[in-house]
Amino acid sequence: MPARRRTDPAVGRAALAAWQDGARDRTTVTTAVRFTLEELADVAPGHTVEVRVPPAGATQCIAGPRHTRGTPPNVVETDPTTWLELASGSLTWADAVGSTRVSASGERADLREVLPLQAARRR
Repeated sequence: MPARRRTDPAVGRAALAAWQDGARDRTTVTTAVRFTLEELADVAPGHTVEVRVPPAGATQCIAGPRHTRGTPPNVVETDPTTWLELASGSLTWADAVGSTRVSASGERADLREVLPLQAARRR
């Protein structure tokens, strides 16, 4: 079952484009983050990895074993700017992890195969 959308895709794409054009207000950033997290859940459905981008949002993705209680065994956490740079392709996974801009714990907490997101790339 695909992730339930909470962000209208047209609104999400507009926020992402505005962020890529330099907008940094809280509403734009939060909408762009939530939209890209929903995109991630669509392209990599599952419940094995929890991706957290506080305070904007979180999602579960990647097929595999599902956790049901407590802290998930596979967690990726980063700030909104880093997440949007990863989603759009302006920052690589290796560079983000290497510079500690991303915290990734667990053997499945590697998103290099699904990032950048196609919907987030500049056209």
